[in-house]
Amino acid sequence: MSLSLYHYMCKNLIGTDHHVNTIRLMNAVGNDFASDDHLVHITSGSFGEGLQMIGSDLDVMFVLKYIEVHDNITSIAFQPTKTYFILMTDETKPCFAMLRLLCSPHGHILECCENFRGNGHLSSALFRRQHLSEIGPVEHGPCISDKEGRCDFVHCLHSKSWVKPASRWIMRSTNPWPNENTKQMIIKHGVLFVPIGNKESAHEDLEWRMSFSVGEKFLIYSFSHTQLLCYALLKIMLKDVINSDRRCTNLLCSYYLKTIMFWVSEELQPSVWTPGNLIPCFMRCFRRLIYCINYSVCPHYFIHENNLFENKIEGKDRTNLIDTLRVIFSYGWRCMFFSNQISHVSVVSSCNVIPDQSIWCYMDMNKLLNSNIFITVYMVSGTHQNFRRAVHYIMSYHSRKLKYLHTYIMSVICKKHCQSVYLRTTISNKNTYKLYNTCVSYLLMNINHDAVSGWLLLASYFYKANQYEKSLIILGYALSKCIPKKLFRGTELPDRERLPVKWHLAINQDVVRSLKFLKRDCIFFENLTFIPTELLIQETNLFIPAVVYAHFLSFLCYYHLNDLHECRNSLRDLQLTISEHYLISEHYLNLRTVEHLFVSYNCLGTALQLMGNDVSAKEIFAETRKLVFMYPNLFKRL
Repeated sequence: MSLSLYHYMCKNLIGTDHHVNTIRLMNAVGNDFASDDHLVHITSGSFGEGLQMIGSDLDVMFVLKYIEVHDNITSIAFQPTKTYFILMTDETKPCFAMLRLLCSPHGHILECCENFRGNGHLSSALFRRQHLSEIGPVEHGPCISDKEGRCDFVHCLHSKSWVKPASRWIMRSTNPWPNENTKQMIIKHGVLFVPIGNKESAHEDLEWRMSFSVGEKFLIYSFSHTQLLCYALLKIMLKDVINSDRRCTNLLCSYYLKTIMFWVSEELQPSVWTPGNLIPCFMRCFRRLIYCINYSVCPHYFIHENNLFENKIEGKDRTNLIDTLRVIFSYGWRCMFFSNQISHVSVVSSCNVIPDQSIWCYMDMNKLLNSNIFITVYMVSGTHQNFRRAVHYIMSYHSRKLKYLHTYIMSVICKKHCQSVYLRTTISNKNTYKLYNTCVSYLLMNINHDAVSGWLLLASYFYKANQYEKSLIILGYALSKCIPKKLFRGTELPDRERLPVKWHLAINQDVVRSLKFLKRDCIFFENLTFIPTELLIQETNLFIPAVVYAHFLSFLCYYHLNDLHECRNSLRDLQLTISEHYLISEHYLNLRTVEHLFVSYNCLGTALQLMGNDVSAKEIFAETRKLVFMYPNLFKRL
């Protein structure tokens, strides 16, 4: 049964080891480019650990580089452009600290400091509120969240040196896990401080919590795939089973489960964590969870003196939670079938047959397309500095996988950067020619992140440059790529259409590299640079379905070439595409589909108007007005 569950989770829930490593590598590359001289960008939470869980939010930590926290004043090499704080733990509970100000040239930091016993101390409450914005207007613990609660952002401070309260962890374990290299890596990266105090403290607003999230990521990265699946299984049980009991909702958090996983992993030999032992290991962790709640003790993994369950779950809540956990545990390994995510695993399935690797690669790619990874990657700005960094990384790394990852990121950067290059003013014909070549080079590099949209942007550029024949050649190639057998975010291919995808993945054996050939995306305009002037929508941040735009732009090219026969053919293809919703969207009820239909109708109405068919054009534009009336909030910006 353990092997069946292992294969099921790899195939349907978490992904293979290759998929998890791909997410981690792409997170690392995306974080590198999202970081700058002022802050370090760290993708955290489940997704930062490589786990793509249903309902998981995007958690991002911003480490401010111009602020340093020190345990000892003698270790500081002062720089006039930085702010310095000294760690004060004498009057705080374990895992919390106050930050006493030494010096700061930053006025906004001084505004967050309050006097405490004759010295300035950084207020976690004022610091947190200072970072509220339109994007993140909600305080959520130490984090700032968006209104929908989909993203959590936390601005934190960094101590490069290991803090004294966690010094015992370094020498505590003599077991093989974690190994010495992992330990040294954790120590080298130091400790973070997040703006939240101990709720039971009289000075809560002046306290900061020590965060070992970077070290915890390293620990989870050192997990075997069986350990990772066991950890994921605990999180699934918490979300789907334990929290489904109204009496127990929100009493436990996933951090408790992570801590228990660390303690159990330290106690067991790494050789125990095999696919065949997944269920016994899971039951051992579940049993430890019940023990910890029963005795109200769960020591923090790095700072043993901090009991995570102290004054946390008491009275009737504790009784209800223990009763629920014991009932669940009484079912043994069958308790996991209470989760809808796991209930489909076959008990009698063959445990010894390993699925075709290309099938697993297909599942990995589909999970990757529907994951938060693209939110992280697309947060990378299209600056020239990031482009230079991408080139540097591609030239520096020997790993083929890392080269492909940075090539992918560079393509995303060029997608954003090329639309601004063309806007720059020109002085002479020589500069115009240089600018033309520069823009074309960016556009050619832009084709590497999916199969279609980069080519369409290049065709749009040639159209704006009145080079209609070139545009039509590229459009013909792009249309040949617009087929249902391509992968699109949020969709699943039918079984009969997976064979070409599996064949390509089997040859390349690299999910990220295959995105260039297999991913089908909309064309995205960040400004008016490449949008045809004939299109009535004069708006930035505009998504247009690939096939719709290809037929519309083909129509415009033939229109300017005075080829009425091909104009009518392109118009007919455009009408057919919209009427059949061909590759416009796979989900007809989501708001993105509504926006795609709105833009598609505008393209069709514009084409009909240019052909002199005003009556049909009015009917089509009436459809857009219906959409605006039905979804007014969606179209406030259009």
